Amino acid sequence: MEDLRSPQKRYRPEIEGLRTITTLLIVIYHIWLGRVSGGIDVFFVLSGYLITLSLLSRVERTGTVQYGDFIVGLGRRLLPQALLVIIVIGSLALLFLPQLEWSSIITHMTASTLYFENWRLALDAVDYLARDHATSPFQHFWSLGVQVQFYILWPILITSVYFLARKVLKTPVRKTFLVALFVVFIYSICYSIYQTTVNQPWAYFDTFARMWEFSIGGMLALLSPYLRMNIWLNTVLGWLGLSIVCLTGILLPVSTGFPGYLALVPISGALLVLIATENSTKFGVDRLLRVKPLTFLGGLTYGVFLWHWPLLIFYQATVDLGTVPILEGSIIIMTAVLLSLLSTKLLETPILKLDKKRMKGRLAAVLCGLLMVTGSSILAITTYIEKVKADALIISYDEKDFPGAMAVYEKSEPPKGIVPIPASIDIQLDLPSFYGNPNCLGKDSVNVKKCSYGVVTDPSYTVALVGGSHSGHWFPALEVLAEDLNFQIDVYNHDGCRFTNEDPEHHLTQACLQWNENLIEHLKAEPPDLVFTTSTLNKRKTIPPGYMNQWKELEGITTVFAIRDNPRMKENIPSCLEKKNNPLSCAIPRDEGVSKEVPWENTEGIPSNVIFADLTDYFCDQTTCSPIIGNIIVYRDDNHITATYAKTLALPLKEHLEQALRSLGRS
Repeated sequence: MEDLRSPQKRYRPEIEGLRTITTLLIVIYHIWLGRVSGGIDVFFVLSGYLITLSLLSRVERTGTVQYGDFIVGLGRRLLPQALLVIIVIGSLALLFLPQLEWSSIITHMTASTLYFENWRLALDAVDYLARDHATSPFQHFWSLGVQVQFYILWPILITSVYFLARKVLKTPVRKTFLVALFVVFIYSICYSIYQTTVNQPWAYFDTFARMWEFSIGGMLALLSPYLRMNIWLNTVLGWLGLSIVCLTGILLPVSTGFPGYLALVPISGALLVLIATENSTKFGVDRLLRVKPLTFLGGLTYGVFLWHWPLLIFYQATVDLGTVPILEGSIIIMTAVLLSLLSTKLLETPILKLDKKRMKGRLAAVLCGLLMVTGSSILAITTYIEKVKADALIISYDEKDFPGAMAVYEKSEPPKGIVPIPASIDIQLDLPSFYGNPNCLGKDSVNVKKCSYGVVTDPSYTVALVGGSHSGHWFPALEVLAEDLNFQIDVYNHDGCRFTNEDPEHHLTQACLQWNENLIEHLKAEPPDLVFTTSTLNKRKTIPPGYMNQWKELEGITTVFAIRDNPRMKENIPSCLEKKNNPLSCAIPRDEGVSKEVPWENTEGIPSNVIFADLTDYFCDQTTCSPIIGNIIVYRDDNHITATYAKTLALPLKEHLEQALRSLGRS
C-alpha cells in the first residue's frame, strides 16, 4: 500500500513571522487589554506541526527517535533561558511582591522548574483556599509545562505507531500515524469539551484537554503535500486566518471558555495560515510573515514570552494602577525584547553551538549545572522565607495589646504603636482549625461529612455549623464558647458553597447543590439543636430565597441561628496593608460593605424557626469598615475573617448564641 508523500524539506520563515505576531498578541493582550489572546493555542498547533515532521522523518530514517538525544536537544533549547528567568523571578519576587505572596513562590518556582506548573495551577483553580491568591509571576509557565509534557509523550506515540505499522499491521507508517492522530484528536477534543463544561478552570490547564490541539497540527503536517488551492482562494484564506488569530481574544472569552470547542476558532486561523503559506502568492499573507523584522524577532519570541509576564506582574505590584499606560506598557515590551536578546545571545546560543555528538558530555554537564543552580536558588529562597516566617511567628500574645473585637465590645482604646497580627507572610494560613483535617472538607463532593468538636461527651446542646467558608470562619468563636456553654460543634463544610437550594446567578457547582439536598436529609434524620449558618449575601437588601427554602425544610425539626454575613472589602487586605502601609487606605465606607437596611426586616415569609444575629458593628463603626481592629488584622483576603480575629468575636457572639440556646427550653 502506498504511503503518504513526505513534505518537501525547506526553511519556513513565515512560521517565524507567525510566532512573532502571535507572541506580540499575547503580550499586548496581557498588558493593555487584560485578556487572553488565544495565542497559546496557535503555539500548540505549531508545535504539533513541527515536531511531527521532525520526529517522523527521524524514525523513518533511523528506525528510532533516539529518545535520549531528543531529550538532550530539547533541554538545550528550552532550559537555559527558562531556568534563568525562573531564578530571576524567584529572587525579584522577594523585592517586589508583598510577603503575603511569598509562601506560594517556592511552590510555583519548583513547579515551573519541573514543568508541571499547569497542574499546579489546575489544583489551585479548584482549591477554594487558593483562589484568592494573587496572580503568580510564574503563571505563564503553565503553557511550557503542557508543551514539554507533549514533547515527552509524542516520541513515545510515534515510536509505538511505527512499531505497530511495521511489525504488526504491516501498513504504511504515515497513514497509520494519521489514523492514530485522528483517534487522539477525537478522544482529546471530546474530553476537552466535556471537562470545559463541568470544570473549565481545571480543563484550561489540563494537558489531555489540550492534546487535540497538537494532534491537529500533526495531521496538517502529514497532509500538507496534498494541500493545493487556487491562488486567489489561497490569498484570501491566508489573510482570513491571520485576522482570526489576531481577533480571537477580543471576540471570545478565552480565559473562561477554552479549551473546548471555542478553541477551534484560533486553531482554524492558524491552520489557514499554515495551509496558505505552503504556496507563496504575490499578495499572500506569507509576504508579510517573511519580512526580516518579523523573522528576526521570531528567534527572540521564546525569551520575550518568558520575560514579559514577570515584568508586568512586578510593575503591577509596584504601581497601583488599574490599567497600564501606553508608555509604561511599551517600556515593558522593549525591556522584554532586550532581555530576550541578551539571554538568547549570551546564554542560549553558546549552548546550542555545542556539538551534540562531539560534546555530549559537556552539554549534559552544562544542563545539569543550570538545574543545580536553579535548585540552589530555590533552597536559598526557601531558607530566607522560612527565617522571615520564624521571626514573624507569635506563639502567644497579650490580649490587652491585641484585643481585636473586644476593643469594640468593651469600648476601649487599644494600645498604640503595636504591629498588628497575624503577620502577612502566613496570614492566609490563619484558618479555622478544622481545615487541618481533610475529612472535614467537602469541596466538590456531594457526600455529607461531619466533624465534631467542642464538648463531644455528654453535651447539653449540639450546634451544626453548615455552609461554606463564610459559615466556617465563625468556627474559632464557637470553639471558644463551646466549653462555656457546653455544646458540641458538628461541622458540615463545603467551601465555595452556601446553605441554599437554588443558584439563579450560576455561581455554585452542581456538587454544591446536590450536597445541600443531601445535607437537608441528613439534618432531618439526625437533627441538631441549632443550625448555625449565614443569613445574608453580600450587600443584598433581602435574604436570598434559596436560604429560606432550606430553613423551611427544617421548620418544626430544629432551630436555625442565622448570622449576618461580614462585609466584603474592595481589596485583598493583607496585600493592601503591605503596599500602602496605611490602614485607612484599605478601609471602605460602611454603606459599601453592607446594606443600610437589615435584610431580614425587608424579607417576607421568614420561617418561624429562625433566630437572627447581626455583628456588623464589630467590623464597621457608623461610617467605616476597618481592616484592623484592636491591633488584629480582620481579613486574610478581601472577604474571609482571620481565625485570630474570629476568636475575639466569641464574647460578642455569646449573648446572641446563649439566648438562642436558652430559647430551646433546655439547660
